[in-house]
Amino acid sequence: MSVERTFSMIKPDAVAAGQAGEILSMIEQAGFRILGLRLTRLTDAQARAFYEVHKERPFYGGLVKFMTEGPVIVMALEREGAITKLREVMGATNPANAAEGTVRKRFAANIERNCIHGSDAPETAATELRFFFSTAELV
Repeated sequence: MSVERTFSMIKPDAVAAGQAGEILSMIEQAGFRILGLRLTRLTDAQARAFYEVHKERPFYGGLVKFMTEGPVIVMALEREGAITKLREVMGATNPANAAEGTVRKRFAANIERNCIHGSDAPETAATELRFFFSTAELV
């Protein structure tokens, strides 16, 4: 298995609830190296662009509203098999279906307010990393 980079974002619900530190700890305990990390607040335009893939879906407007309601923490992460491992650590999108001990099982309120985002494929990871980080920023 090769070392990969992936993107993750702690969403506004988890940041507002003071859960970011525990989530970061879970990520680090899973063997991830944090290459870049920043607290930021998405503008409406940024949220629309980032989630453009969902533009035609009925939840798009609510997702954009949710993602702009408060600060988020964006992260560039690295480890062997990073994309698959992060998705395991996060748990299923719907926390009701997430495995015990995953981020979403512990912290997510529901499928819409699910506390964390992670890239789902190498191409997505590359695009999402470039959206928030320049190459020079990644240590």
